[in-house]
Amino acid sequence: MTERFALRSYEELPAEVRPLADDILKISSAGLGGPYNALMRSPEMARRCFDLLDYLRFKTSVPKALNEFAILIQARVANAQYEWWAHEPIAIRAGLPQHIADDLRQCQRPSRMDETQTLVYDFCIQLTLNHQVNDALWQKAMQLLGEQQVIDLIVLSGTYTMVSMLLNATQVGIPNQGKPPLEVISPETIRQRLLA
Repeated sequence: MTERFALRSYEELPAEVRPLADDILKISSAGLGGPYNALMRSPEMARRCFDLLDYLRFKTSVPKALNEFAILIQARVANAQYEWWAHEPIAIRAGLPQHIADDLRQCQRPSRMDETQTLVYDFCIQLTLNHQVNDALWQKAMQLLGEQQVIDLIVLSGTYTMVSMLLNATQVGIPNQGKPPLEVISPETIRQRLLA
C-alpha cells in the first residue's frame, strides 16, 4: 500500500500554511505526517480541524485514559492502522489497562472493564455502529459522566471516525513498522464481534 500523498517538508509548504505547520509541530509526535499531511492540502479546513483535535486531545472534559480508549475504539472499528499505532501507547501511558487494548485489538469486547470503561465502550460502540444510543445507556452515561463529558465523547467519536476515514482513504503508512498492528476485518465481522 502506497501513501496517496507524498509527505511534504516544511520548506515545501506554501507560506500561508506554515503558521499552522508550526502549531502542528508543537504537539504532533508524527511531525507533519499522519492526518496532517492530507489535511494541510485544505488549509482553512486543516486549521479548523487542528483546533478541534487540540481540544479533543488535550482540553476535553473526558479523563485521558477514557478519551484514548474511545479513540482506539474508532481505530478498531475502521481498521485504521495509523490511528491505532499512534494512540495505543498514549492510551497505555494514560492508564488504560493493556489487557483492554489487547482485547480490542483482537476485535473482542474487552474483559475486566470497570463500570466507567464499560460505559465508554458500550456508548462508543452503539453510537459508532448504530449511530444512536438507547435511553438506558444515555441515562447511565449522564449519571456517570455528566452532560459535558457525554457531549465531548460524542464529538470525539465522530471526529476520530473522520480521522480514520482520512487516514484510510489516503493510505497513511506506519513509520518504521513492518506488520500493521490491526488485523483487517470486514465491517460485518467487526459489527458482530463488538456489538456482542
